[in-house]
Amino acid sequence: MEKKDYYKILGVERSASIEDIRGAYRKLARKYHPDINPGNRAAEERFKEISLAYEVVGDPDKRKRYDEFGEEGLSAGFDPEKARAYRRWQEQSAQTGGFSFAENDFEDVFDFGGLGGLFRGRAAAEQRARRGEDIETQMEIDFLDAVRGFQTSFTIQRPVSCDVCNGTGSKNGGESRACPECRGTGWKETRRGDMNLRQTCPRCQGSGRSSANPCTNCRGSGRTVRADKVRVNIPPGVETGKRIRVPGKGASGFRGGPPGDLYIIPRVRPHHLFTRSGNDLTLELPITVGEAVRGATVRVPTPSGTVQVKIPPSAQSGQLLRVKGKGVQARGHNGAGDLYLRLMVRVPQDGVQKEAIEKFEEAYSEDIRKDVGL
Repeated sequence: MEKKDYYKILGVERSASIEDIRGAYRKLARKYHPDINPGNRAAEERFKEISLAYEVVGDPDKRKRYDEFGEEGLSAGFDPEKARAYRRWQEQSAQTGGFSFAENDFEDVFDFGGLGGLFRGRAAAEQRARRGEDIETQMEIDFLDAVRGFQTSFTIQRPVSCDVCNGTGSKNGGESRACPECRGTGWKETRRGDMNLRQTCPRCQGSGRSSANPCTNCRGSGRTVRADKVRVNIPPGVETGKRIRVPGKGASGFRGGPPGDLYIIPRVRPHHLFTRSGNDLTLELPITVGEAVRGATVRVPTPSGTVQVKIPPSAQSGQLLRVKGKGVQARGHNGAGDLYLRLMVRVPQDGVQKEAIEKFEEAYSEDIRKDVGL
C-alpha cells in the first residue's frame, strides 16, 4: 500500500507552522467540502483525505509521532519506546553482522526475559494477555446535531469473550497443539520499509497453540460475536470523515487482555440553510430593496437560536456580514467559529411594487452614472 505524505496532501512543508497548516486546511476544506460539491464522489474522498491529514499534522502530539515513525506510529497500540529499541537493535545488528544487540533492547521489543528468555518464550506466550482489535463503524449525523454535539446510543456487532469456554477456546479444558499458521512460534514476520517486524499470529493470537478439542460455541477462537448497545457522546463540531474514539468499546481482549476501542466515522448531512468551512458557517440572507437602501434589523437563525442582526444602510447584494461566535462551537485549538451572512437583495415581482421600483430606478440610475462621470 502506498504510504501517504500528510504534509504533501495539505500542500505545506514539513517545517510549516501550525498556523500555516491550519490555513492550508481551511482553504482546501472550503474547496472540496461535500456541501459545496454535492454528488461529487472525488471531491468527497479528497475532503476525507484532507481532514485525516489535518487531524494528524494539526495535532502537536500526533504530528511529533508521525514525523518520527510515519503512519505506523499512529496505529492503535503502537509503543514508541519499543519501536526505538527495535531500531537500535537493527542498527547494532547491521554493524556487527547481525548477531550483536543490547539485551535490554531485545527484551523491550520481544517481551522476553533477556537471552535466557529465548528458551521460555513459548511458555510465556501461552499465558500472555493481548489487547483486542479496534473497530470502526460509520454514522450519518444531522448537520445541526454535528454542530451542537449530542448523546446517542446504537447497537453494534462486536467480538466478545466466549461464555462457554471463558475465552480459552478449548472444550472442557482440552489439550492444545502447535498452531499451524505460525508453527508454534506465536508470531509472523512482515517487512515495513527497511524494518522486519514480528507481529502476533492472527490465528492463535500469540499463544503459539491451538486447541486439540476446540469449543463448539466459538470454534476454538475464544470469542463470539454478539450485538452490544453502546451509548456515546458526540462532541460539538464533528466533521465528515473525522474519527470519534470511544475507549474500550472495540473487540474484547485475549486471555484477559483489555478491549480495543471503537471508532465512529461520521457522515454529516448537508443543511438547507447553512454551509460550513472549518468552524465558520455561511447563510444566505434574503432582504428587500427597501431594507438594503435604508438599513434594517432582522431576525436570523443560528445553531444556538435566533439573533437580531443590523443590516447597514446602502447594503449591496453579495455583501458579507459577520456575526461573531455564532458558528461551530468546537472544542480544541481552533476554538469557536463565526456566522457569515451573505446578503441577497430580492427584487419584487408584484406589479404595483415593480412600478414603484421602476420610478425609483429611473431617477436613481441617472444619479449613479453622474457619480462616475458618464
